[in-house]
Amino acid sequence: MKLLKAHPTQKMQEEEPEEAQQDEEAQEQSEKEQTDQIVETGSVTTSPDSRHVIHCLTIIGQIEGHYILPSQNKATKYEHVLPQLVAIEEDPKIEGLLIMLNTVGGDVEAGLAIAELVAGMKTPTVSLVLGGGHSIGVPLACSAKKSFIAPSATMTVHPVRMSGLVLGVPQTLSYFDRMQERIINFVTSNSTITAQRFRELMMTTGELVTDVGTVLDGEAAVREGLIDSLGSLSDALDSLYEMIETKRGEAAQ
Repeated sequence: MKLLKAHPTQKMQEEEPEEAQQDEEAQEQSEKEQTDQIVETGSVTTSPDSRHVIHCLTIIGQIEGHYILPSQNKATKYEHVLPQLVAIEEDPKIEGLLIMLNTVGGDVEAGLAIAELVAGMKTPTVSLVLGGGHSIGVPLACSAKKSFIAPSATMTVHPVRMSGLVLGVPQTLSYFDRMQERIINFVTSNSTITAQRFRELMMTTGELVTDVGTVLDGEAAVREGLIDSLGSLSDALDSLYEMIETKRGEAAQ
């Protein structure tokens, strides 16, 4: 019996659909992983096909610290964010970090811990305040190397306090004073506002009902020196790309 040999062109045509199917399955798997990452951690890393590989981290709702918040509260868990930041800093493929904030504040020590970690990163970082960056959200926004705020966003500056609890001993009051100084030192070290002006904003009366402090819109936050620039997502990304490319150029020299 004479065996018929397959024509080379026919063989290639048979292999191409298999390769196309494999590529499609790989793309679907990548999209699924990104979706799972967003759902589970509120963050996502862009694909290698992007202009630059960046990680986007969202800090939303209330910063959850040592105490678990009720399930109906939208919260950012600091024990999830801290290892993410370490992984980003150690991953050579990730070139930059974009932090998007819409937070009412929360646990002071947890928020300050996140801010300190971001401020100490070598990876280029940019923050963007959308909606609100209140209370401990202020140092979180300042922690990036470049900060942006949407014109419609607001930031609330107020003293450290413990809602609903009475200060019963002098040591507790002393602890609050030291914590407040830590926040002032951090904010003034990572922005252009002076310590005296920041204290004035914290202690303003007549602006917040039954409380002291100041609410700043986007323009005012930039004017006071808390935030670097007004801007949108495209502005934040352009700034991050510029920082990444500058870092690349310096490494190549």
